[in-house]
Amino acid sequence: MGNAVKKRKFKVYFSDYFDVTPQAISDYGAFNISLINDLPLFIDPFLLFNSENEEYQRLHDEIIKYVRFLKDHSNTELPKGLLKSWFEFSEIKENWLGYSKSGNSGRGLGPEFARALKVNLTTVFRNFGEESGTGSHLEKLTLVKNGVGRDQISDLTCNLICGFLAEYTETFALKNIAKEKLAKFAVPKVSFNYKTQSWSSKQFWLPKHGNQFVLLTPTEILTKDEAWISHKGFVEDFSAILGSVENTQLRSQIDNYFHASLPLNPDKEGKEKAIEMVIAKYPLLLDHYIFLKEQDSNGAIKNSDEKVGEARTLFLDNLEKLIELLDSKTKFYETKINSLSEALARVDFLKHVIEKQDGYRLFYVKGKPIRKESDLQIMFKLTWYASAFDSNAEVNNGRGPADFIVSKGSADKTVVELKLAKNTHLEKNLLKQAEIYADASRATHPPVKVILFFTDEERAKVNLLLMKHSLNKRKEIVLIDATAGKASASKA
Repeated sequence: MGNAVKKRKFKVYFSDYFDVTPQAISDYGAFNISLINDLPLFIDPFLLFNSENEEYQRLHDEIIKYVRFLKDHSNTELPKGLLKSWFEFSEIKENWLGYSKSGNSGRGLGPEFARALKVNLTTVFRNFGEESGTGSHLEKLTLVKNGVGRDQISDLTCNLICGFLAEYTETFALKNIAKEKLAKFAVPKVSFNYKTQSWSSKQFWLPKHGNQFVLLTPTEILTKDEAWISHKGFVEDFSAILGSVENTQLRSQIDNYFHASLPLNPDKEGKEKAIEMVIAKYPLLLDHYIFLKEQDSNGAIKNSDEKVGEARTLFLDNLEKLIELLDSKTKFYETKINSLSEALARVDFLKHVIEKQDGYRLFYVKGKPIRKESDLQIMFKLTWYASAFDSNAEVNNGRGPADFIVSKGSADKTVVELKLAKNTHLEKNLLKQAEIYADASRATHPPVKVILFFTDEERAKVNLLLMKHSLNKRKEIVLIDATAGKASASKA
């Protein structure tokens, strides 16, 4: 009998860093986050509102109560100190969820957010918390383009339930994680005292990662891409929303105003601009939209389950299999990532596993290929920076901005970018990179461009672009075939 190959373990997830089983985290109801990069998930406040869990309902009520407090003080000129204390929030990066392309640091909710929120609470959202016929929803603040974005709503929600998340994590940590991996942290803005009109902090025993604490989040309140109530959904459902206005005369007035606001031959942007003008004049449509979403509340749960299920398949199940394939079939994790040749070697190993070892299957969810380029980039980033930790063999992998920067001092730097062939801006991106190739100095390597395609049509499109701009012989541009149905190397 031959010697069995020892299977290495890698540090990617919360479970890896804190020596708990993924099943224990799942049984607790939390999502097993990555501690390499944010995952594109966020808390949907509608799932708190719609839950049968009384604790979640209480959290939603507290969120609405606080925003009503802000609205009550939005008509007055506030000192900078109070504006900062009440309206501004730092990002809760410790939950490792959101839209950060590098690590877990985002922008937070600063002065620009504070000013937009304060103005909108006195205008288009002036009836917030006093709606008739619907509940009050934090996501309402995202329904105008010059309002608050979905990532900001996620950050605001996390801030306003941060005390709950800390307590939720502490309960799990004290029961399941070794004491030496925990530390006592002061968590700011845990609760708001309406008598003193100030925030208070509280200390919790939490998992320690570097100098940061880590927060777990219940899976059942998470979603991916868009909240149930969203600006995108409002635009897409605009006709149905208009049709829900029972007053025939008012409905005709709104419809006429909308068409009068449309430019000739309107594109998507032109339609959105016209809708924004309609909202400014007839904000009641926001409540009609929310009413329709409340009526289909079961759809919110189904939508969340599907989206989070896709994220779990892609970023947990498939990613783990990809790392295992790369480790067992190639020398991917034995290749240093600090020069152009070594970066290219890693890309070649990726290409081999995807094309020859059935790795392409891991970029499909429910038979459909990855739709979002950002998902591809995150998946590759988690794979690229996974650390082997058997026999104390730590791999010290640094992080860089999108997509990857690998370097050996300031004089030897290589950028690795991941793109989907279907990207409508691919040609523009390639041309921009072509200029970088031409201007590259002896001290800087040209970037490595990895393009993943899922169909023969996408392959042809990329090849035509490369030939058109004389880039087809660039070794730094690597095409990876992820078309379905190819035979594996063992069967070919």
